[in-house]
Amino acid sequence: MRMSRLLVLGLAFATLGMGSAPAVADDPGYAKLRALIDGPQRSERNRVRDPYRHPLETLTFFGLRDNMRVVEIWPGANGYWLEILAPYLKENGTYYAAGPEKTTKSEELQHDISGLAAKITNDPRDYGKVVVTEFAGDKYEIAPPGTADMVLTFRNLHNWVKNGEADAALRAFHKALKPGGILGIEGHRGSNAQPQDPQAKSGYLREDFAIALVEKAGFKLVEKSEVNANPKDTKDYPEGVWTLPPTYRLKDQDRAKYAAIGESDRFTLKFVKVAP
Repeated sequence: MRMSRLLVLGLAFATLGMGSAPAVADDPGYAKLRALIDGPQRSERNRVRDPYRHPLETLTFFGLRDNMRVVEIWPGANGYWLEILAPYLKENGTYYAAGPEKTTKSEELQHDISGLAAKITNDPRDYGKVVVTEFAGDKYEIAPPGTADMVLTFRNLHNWVKNGEADAALRAFHKALKPGGILGIEGHRGSNAQPQDPQAKSGYLREDFAIALVEKAGFKLVEKSEVNANPKDTKDYPEGVWTLPPTYRLKDQDRAKYAAIGESDRFTLKFVKVAP
């Protein structure tokens, strides 16, 4: 078993160093991705988030290629990443939008489901090939088992930690990915000076906590990026991370102060599937 794990990890590193290597400036895939980030299919509501979310650098770091099968977890009603990923993958790859469970009782998640459906319907040229699946822990298959090259999730891990569903979520990602497939995770980074709240009520997760959680599920961390770091984020707000933009949970109270801080400090982590 140990030899098998080492073999898979070796193949994963070989893949990261060759066919799935991040696109570079003189690569056609890089130019295609950059053009889509600047493309007319994107909403202004999403574009204004780019200075905080660094879509080109983040997706390049994860090693995105246009011939991959990529699963995004919970794209949301606004589809920030969908607007880039779906048209990028539509010709040579496959984009799976793993949305919330259709029978969810959550009004917020039902809003996400209806918003995603409307977005796809209203732009069949860019989104007509999107494959919509359901995600609720490990209750559903988010893609055919062992077929995905990449699973991506942005600012969601704290939700599953809070609800006690993180292990089940990671099992679903592991099941969907090929051996050596990439799991890309971005999350609100908590302070190392504070113990990790097991319910992550503030929305923040310590980076070491997140890495240990994911590696326990059969993944191996291969690289970190500071592209989404924000040293202005003091992580000590009355309404947790949702005090900051774009949520502004305190509404107009100290809004200029929080706008000046910007979106949260975030870890950006790349893992590979190593366990069978």
